[in-house]
Formats: sequence, C-alpha cells, structure tokens
Amino acid sequence: MSTKSSTPITIGWLEKVSFPDWGINKLIAKIDTGAKTSSIHAENITEREDGQVEFDIITRIGHADKVVHVVCPFTRKSKIRSSSGRAQNRYIVKTRMHLGGVEKEIEISLSSRKKMLRRVLIGRTTLAKSFIVDVSQKHLV
Repeated sequence: MSTKSSTPITIGWLEKVSFPDWGINKLIAKIDTGAKTSSIHAENITEREDGQVEFDIITRIGHADKVVHVVCPFTRKSKIRSSSGRAQNRYIVKTRMHLGGVEKEIEISLSSRKKMLRRVLIGRTTLAKSFIVDVSQKHLV
C-alpha cells in the first residue's frame, strides 16, 4: 500500500476510482460504510483450471461495447450477504485501486450489480485507515 500521506483523506459518498492493473480508469463508485466488502459488477465469470478466474467488466452502463476482459488469480470464494439479505457465493480477487491520490491493494468481490446505479461499491475494509467519508458530499477528490 502506498499513499501520499499517512493522514486519512476525506472523500464523498460518490467518487471516481481506477483499477490500474486492469486498465480501468475513473469508474464512479458508491462509497458505502455500511458494506464490509467492496464489489464490482462482473459478467461472464469463469473459474479456470489454472487457479485463475476470468470475467468481463462493462465500464459504462448501457454500453455493452465498453468491456474490459480480466484474467487474474482469485483469493478465495466467499459467502457474502447482499443488501437485500440474500447470501451469495462470490469470487474474491485482489487488485490495486487508486482513489484520490491513495493507491492500495484491495480485495474486491465479483458480483452482478446490473440493477444498481453504480457498478462499483467501496466498503469499510477498503476504506479503513486511508479515508474519512463525508456523506453530505460527492466527488471531493
């Protein structure tokens, strides 16, 4: 993990995040202190025999042609309870995230967020020690 400073930075409830390992820049993410785990909308998720998982990330809602295909190792499969209370088995992967001058390796679950307004959700585990959330603001960084 690397940051510009050891002091947490203040972010809003919506911010742009990048995932440089995947070549994805400036996706609008919902910052959710009520969620423990971060998640990203992924489609066509397939576990490979070599211990990796491959999936597609559609980077713009309503633009099926804006797809990034990712192949990476998965850390584990985990049962995660969604906001509706339903438990789902999801793949958890690690990647670097860049948000407001902070770059850190995070764990993020692969899930269907088709019905959600934001394709990325950043949860408490990712936020800890690096960010303070001002829920009355958005796009602070």
